Amino acid sequence: MTPILHIQDLTKTYQSTGQTLTVLDNINFSVEAGSTISIVGPSGSGKTTLLGLCAGLDRSTSGMVELNGIRLDTLTEDARAQVRNQYVGFIFQNFQLLPTLTALENVMVPLELRGERNIKPQAIDLLDKVGLANRSHHYPAQLSGGEQQRVSLARAFSNKPKILFADEPTGNLDAETGERVEKLIFDLNREAGTTLVLVTHDAELASRTQRILRMKGGKLISDERTESFSGSTLGQQTGFN
Repeated sequence: MTPILHIQDLTKTYQSTGQTLTVLDNINFSVEAGSTISIVGPSGSGKTTLLGLCAGLDRSTSGMVELNGIRLDTLTEDARAQVRNQYVGFIFQNFQLLPTLTALENVMVPLELRGERNIKPQAIDLLDKVGLANRSHHYPAQLSGGEQQRVSLARAFSNKPKILFADEPTGNLDAETGERVEKLIFDLNREAGTTLVLVTHDAELASRTQRILRMKGGKLISDERTESFSGSTLGQQTGFN
């Protein structure tokens, strides 16, 4: 089976005061469609940089990123944006909702960008799934942090992504609210059959995914299957490195 995401010899460096800073150093892994995977490691280990490269938000210094069979590292920024809009969903720690749009309008944005029609009922249905149908006409400033993250979750699934990238999705939430958002992420992900790639500091959250990549100093230092992997329909022939 061809992986939904394939990373080969991925390196990212920056020039700083005449010196080369290596943020990612020769990263290799693949992710099977429909699987769940978390990326963990201390601050500064390169987790968020790796997530951005995987999603086509940035370009690597060298190496290959292949998403749904498409080489991202060879594309222009506009072409990468088209790939993201077609195949990718995002959830960020700081929600990143558009403040001048209502909850409903925020969820509709990806559908509008795709040129789809009759999008309002789809957006209302997604808000209902995250328990916010009665808050659809509220603006982000009128919503709590947990409510804003649930809106961003509905938005992330609005374009029916093949892969969902989540960067510390519960990082700005209290424990109880975070647990509710976690459950929604996994429930919606399972229902849609979406691949989930999750960056987190939360060991308990990471353990809920089928696989954990551990990073340190820009290097991938371990790649483990978790107990969540048992009973997975993926089996053992995944082509994981």
